[in-house]
Amino acid sequence: MASQTISSWGRLFSGEHGVFCLKSRYDPFPNITPFSSVLPYGNGRSYGDSCLNVGAAVLSSRFLDRFIDFDPQTGLLRCESGVLLADILRLVVPRGWFVPVTPGTAYVTVGGAIANDIHGKNHRRAGTFSRHVRRFELLRSNGERMMCAPEENASWFAATAGGLGLTGVITWAEIQLRRVIGPLMDVETIRFANLNEFMALCAESNCDFEYTVAWIDCLSKGRHLGRGVLRRANHAELLAAKSPRPRRQRFSVPFTPPFSLVNLTSLRLMNTAYYRLQRRNQRRIEHFESFFYPLDHVLCWNRLYGPRGMHQYQCVVPSAGGREAIEALLEAIARSGKGSFLAVLKSFGELNSPGMLSFPRAGLTLALDFPNRGTGIDQLFSQLDGIVQSVGGRLYPAKDGRMPGKLFRSGYPRWQEFSRFVDPRCSSSFWRRVMADV
Repeated sequence: MASQTISSWGRLFSGEHGVFCLKSRYDPFPNITPFSSVLPYGNGRSYGDSCLNVGAAVLSSRFLDRFIDFDPQTGLLRCESGVLLADILRLVVPRGWFVPVTPGTAYVTVGGAIANDIHGKNHRRAGTFSRHVRRFELLRSNGERMMCAPEENASWFAATAGGLGLTGVITWAEIQLRRVIGPLMDVETIRFANLNEFMALCAESNCDFEYTVAWIDCLSKGRHLGRGVLRRANHAELLAAKSPRPRRQRFSVPFTPPFSLVNLTSLRLMNTAYYRLQRRNQRRIEHFESFFYPLDHVLCWNRLYGPRGMHQYQCVVPSAGGREAIEALLEAIARSGKGSFLAVLKSFGELNSPGMLSFPRAGLTLALDFPNRGTGIDQLFSQLDGIVQSVGGRLYPAKDGRMPGKLFRSGYPRWQEFSRFVDPRCSSSFWRRVMADV
């Protein structure tokens, strides 16, 4: 056991943790004495405090990085929980397979993907990551090893998928991959003038495109409210004669500046430039890394927000009243002048998520990054919370660092059922925070 200062990806929180490691999937659950609790820890890409257990301990899975079995005929992959999605893609894409669901970074572990029941740009077609998990092993603090699948220990499967690591540690998992011809994407980029045009494009895209995502200029107002750029894509059905190659060169933000480089002046310039530079309609073949993971080419980009870090605010609002709620959210953000350059708007489909605490539901999801500016940003978040709660929406725990407990419990009505599955030796800074006023 070692002691280490661990920060969330948003760099809002950090603290001393005792660090335990599983170096083999056969290792027993460690004796965490003298710590009160432990939290399974993957690659630390959660923005807020759901990946932290400040004042207690974490149990790292990053040594669990082995592939166990892969059938290139069926696409069934079994691997340890510390394997990154990037590792999987390097193995399977040359063999004609792809991960069924991916977030905006490939640097998440399989265990983290299950524990947060991640979603991607294809939710309408594929749902969440855990829908494609066939089974996994759950190691509990009492030493019990439990096989969890939709048909075996189904309630434990539902509690662990999206369960934020609180039910125990996942040691390995079996995932069904999806067929692809190769590494290329057929991508169409369309500039839209307002939120109404976005909704029309979404409806049009649902039939013919698997992946859809939009960047929003959240500082725009009036008739331009919700203007942005939509990107929709399918896996290319043919190998191009001259294929685009992945961008192997990575750039890194070498240090943390003394203040946030993301401010109102830079946001206005970046948002206007990005919107204007896009052609109204452009279609081209891209490598999958460019489409899915543009930020992975800028290492440590979170440093740009300065020493105080950043908040990411991601909500989902249900289909009924969702368009009006998104409009109200964007109006509140535009009025505040505290916009975000990384503002993403997507639609979620009707496919049910398997987890008790899974975030997606049918409707619209908006994700925004904000520099941490103290009380001013807190006032904006309170306004946004009110809009989300008024329509029965919820916030994403993997991105959250300040959600009130009342909002968490109203957004996740199965929280009491879930709490019965929490391992008695597992906890997190997030869980203690949202349960503090129960």
